[in-house]
Amino acid sequence: MAKVCIPLAEGFEDIEAITLIDVLRRGGLDVVTAGVGGDVVVSAHNVKVIADTIIEEIEADKFDLVVLPGGLPGATNLAASNEVKALLKAMDEKGKYVGAICAAPIALKEAGVLKEKYTAYPGWEENIRLEGYVSDKKVVEDKNVLTSKGPATAICFGLEIVKKFAGEETYNQLKAGLLADFC
Repeated sequence: MAKVCIPLAEGFEDIEAITLIDVLRRGGLDVVTAGVGGDVVVSAHNVKVIADTIIEEIEADKFDLVVLPGGLPGATNLAASNEVKALLKAMDEKGKYVGAICAAPIALKEAGVLKEKYTAYPGWEENIRLEGYVSDKKVVEDKNVLTSKGPATAICFGLEIVKKFAGEETYNQLKAGLLADFC
């Protein structure tokens, strides 16, 4: 079973974080949430979440993927976190997967792990990098980096992660069960 870390920083996008946690767990992945700045984190829409652990306790060797939810100021808080940047760099150096949705690819950029092609929330690429931005796909994979556009693509993003780590059969069953034929 693949192990995934989802860091949560103040101002994270509720739909993206909770959807990713839910879809990945339904797909059989072991998901650990890690609070940035403490174990109680408040979302962009004032929902308090108690994380499983704190970011300082996360070790790259123990995870197959670190995926970042977007939202503001959540994404910029992730990008400003030295612990998050160090974790992303360590994952990348080991050839492990990193991912981000919506505005969160800015944290991949700040950590120096964003590859050539990526996607993000439309218009936010101006804050990340214009070169390599893909506007017509819900999910983009470039080497060990997975990115997605925003709240409405969170289910598709989660499903693509499930396909990569749990296989096509689990992906197809989960996609059908979620009625996600739009992905």
